[in-house]
Amino acid sequence: MKARAKLTINDIARMAGVSKKTVSRVINRSPELNPDTRKRVDELIAALGYVPNPQARALASGHNFLIGLVHGNPNAQTVMNVQHGILDALCGTEFEMVVRPIQRGSPALLGDLRAFIERQRLFGLVLMPPLSEDEAVAALCRETGCRYARLGPSGPDAPDDMVTSNDRAAVREATGYLISLGHRAIALVEGPEDFRSARERRAGFEQALVEAGIALPRSMMAEGDYRFETGLIAGERLLALTQRPTAIFCCNDEMAAGVIHAAGRLGLDVPGDLSVIGFDDTPTAAHIWPPLTTVRWPIVTMARAATLRLIAANDRDADSALLFPSTLIHRASVSVPAVLAGMKPLLEPIDEAR
Repeated sequence: MKARAKLTINDIARMAGVSKKTVSRVINRSPELNPDTRKRVDELIAALGYVPNPQARALASGHNFLIGLVHGNPNAQTVMNVQHGILDALCGTEFEMVVRPIQRGSPALLGDLRAFIERQRLFGLVLMPPLSEDEAVAALCRETGCRYARLGPSGPDAPDDMVTSNDRAAVREATGYLISLGHRAIALVEGPEDFRSARERRAGFEQALVEAGIALPRSMMAEGDYRFETGLIAGERLLALTQRPTAIFCCNDEMAAGVIHAAGRLGLDVPGDLSVIGFDDTPTAAHIWPPLTTVRWPIVTMARAATLRLIAANDRDADSALLFPSTLIHRASVSVPAVLAGMKPLLEPIDEAR
């Protein structure tokens, strides 16, 4: 008995009365497709038991059905969140994810990235900060013909092909919340200077203080690199000041956790003696004590949107930008300053003219 010929994507297209490209969009869960068409093709695929052949399609298209994630980010939780967003977008499609960490600042960075793209024959790349801010990386993607989508904060010079968040406005709101409670001695734990996110978050912090007429002494700013250890060091330095802050804004949750740890070492109560706000809303924020007030960064949603833009690249305006707002999440790490709560103040008033 002659074996039944294996169904192809062309067969499905012919029987559904649509183009091969439309069937491919259905398989890859393109968000921009007529619901009736999607339903008709899905039902036909299910009824016939059609299974796409990724090897054959890879040979025909010149690439594998792989979405790459490259990063040089020191925050493991952020990397995991991006992976979750990518995998959510790829669920139910024939695409898979492959991850490659790359050493920031390495002279071999571009060569390593080129080898990764060409060896894996990638369909597309999701670029995390700070690599997403590197124009040489974007230029390499274009040169190799690899689709790419960048993740990062918005800003005056943010590329049009970036899926963005409103870090500056969100931090301005968070700092304004501290000011509304009566805090005037507010310190900042910064992120790495070569991250756009750190610069945007600092700008939002400074903007809120300027609008409230509050000066920021240089002593109230501490450097960090988005890791817990640098938050601990920064917290110890800030809380050793003669004029201690009543509140500290940290540019991510890991550093905020370090600041809370430093306060505990000194016998200070959070939030009674010190209010702390972070940024990201990672699981760390809800699990530490007290639970951390923080800015929720929608990085999972951003990664999902960036991936959908890649796998449905022909269904969208290539110049369209996507902005996902961050929101302030209120928890237990913030209260009014001790002096306003009728308690002994931790500091003398800061000379705002300094």
